[in-house]
Amino acid sequence: MSVSLRIGIVGGGGWLGGAIASTIVDSGLVDPRNLCLSYRSRQPDRFPDSFWTTDSQELADCSDVILLSIRPDDWHPLALDASDKLVISVMAGIRLGALAERHKTGRVVRALPNAAAEVGKSYTPWIGATDITRDDRDVVRAIFETCGSEDEVARESDIDYLTGLSGSGPAFPALLAAAMMRDAVIRGLPAEVARRAVNAVISGAGRLLERRNECPDDIVQTFLDYRGTTAAAIEGMRAAGFDAAVAEGLSAAFKKSVSMGAVS
Repeated sequence: MSVSLRIGIVGGGGWLGGAIASTIVDSGLVDPRNLCLSYRSRQPDRFPDSFWTTDSQELADCSDVILLSIRPDDWHPLALDASDKLVISVMAGIRLGALAERHKTGRVVRALPNAAAEVGKSYTPWIGATDITRDDRDVVRAIFETCGSEDEVARESDIDYLTGLSGSGPAFPALLAAAMMRDAVIRGLPAEVARRAVNAVISGAGRLLERRNECPDDIVQTFLDYRGTTAAAIEGMRAAGFDAAVAEGLSAAFKKSVSMGAVS
């Protein structure tokens, strides 16, 4: 699919906005001449055929679809009249109602891609307000499928929860990897050997899960049934509170997402 719509990315000079811009251009979804991007102080060297501006309203005026890729704290002072255009927010916490009121459009979408958008492997949940059209949904799906995979969810609370779960991107696997590496180094392995071993485990697991698309519970049970060293490790981690720690962390992230929206 390709679209003839002009897409504007507020925060296109930033990391996530730039990553989304790269995927929609590289996939052929949008001609770079139909791409408008805003930046703060120094114009990036990317997308020389696209329109760059420091004026968010100028970007909105020349765009059919406006994607907000800025921090929630930077959104609060943003005065941008979208005049009934499609607005897609990739900000954590900001509610559909607040977006619609601020930007003067009922065609608003909340979406939460993650860091893997840079390599086309993001998972992006999203939800639209009641005023979005079938064509709007097609545009949203097309944009985020260039970044990886996407799902439309039923409730804003689903987005708040997934902000902590899938929005984390590589953070949680990296947290596990860091703990494994520290243990390996404590036990005498050279740091470089430990790093290569751990990174290979994490990256290999991701590729295997993607290829097989199995339920994680089934994979864990397979190792438990084998009753080998991995089963012993899994049982030890669970006995130490692994499952409870993960649930507590996701609960904290959910509460944070809700509180960020309440401030708006």
